[in-house]
Amino acid sequence: MGRFRDKRILITGGTSGMGLVGARRVIAEGGTVLLTGLNEERLTSAKLEFQDKAVVIRNDAAEPTATALAQTVASVGPLDGLWLNAAYATLGSPEELVASEFDRMMATNVRGPMLQLAALSPHLAAGASVVVTSSSSTYEGAAATGLYAATKGAVVAMARSWATALAPRGIRVNTLVPGPIETNFRSFLPDEARRGFESFVVDQVPLGRVGTPEEAAAVALFLLSSDASYVTGSQYAVDGGLIMQ
Repeated sequence: MGRFRDKRILITGGTSGMGLVGARRVIAEGGTVLLTGLNEERLTSAKLEFQDKAVVIRNDAAEPTATALAQTVASVGPLDGLWLNAAYATLGSPEELVASEFDRMMATNVRGPMLQLAALSPHLAAGASVVVTSSSSTYEGAAATGLYAATKGAVVAMARSWATALAPRGIRVNTLVPGPIETNFRSFLPDEARRGFESFVVDQVPLGRVGTPEEAAAVALFLLSSDASYVTGSQYAVDGGLIMQ
């Protein structure tokens, strides 16, 4: 397959999980990728794996501007696809929330993609595609995910507005809504707590299992490709039926 032949795709949070899997698929299908990440070990690993087939960029989505990222993109060339995927999560009761954690997660999960889109919009080619990663947490109502769910709900609202704003340029914007996916996303939790949380979620999944990064990335790449040329302003859940929408 060559859906991404001669295409240039930027994936934030692309050095691990579904973003990394997506990068491999883009390259396998003839494209070039730009990846961002923050973990030095993963950045180094991505550089070694992809060599000259990718531009690997150290970037923190929480930075107050995305100027440096835009400058790197400008030096490479226009983007045919942009997957805003970088984010993180913590768990806690409403009573445990403190202002510093609120500010940090909002900066990474909400301000980050919003300012990245603002800075990168001039570098999106006509007819490009934007995918934004949300989460099924937005709809689950789990007691311990209030802040994270709020950030991912904001992402859904942003993407819908962007779809309208960018449509005159032929640019499509869609939202990926992953459910429980086998990634390192919950690695901040102790093993027992992580197993308990994942078991709680998986017990509610009609398909009865956790999804794979490959399954989530496949839907993101569909949305990034010309196969989805008449799809914009939509949400695609990859959740085994968890939220049934």
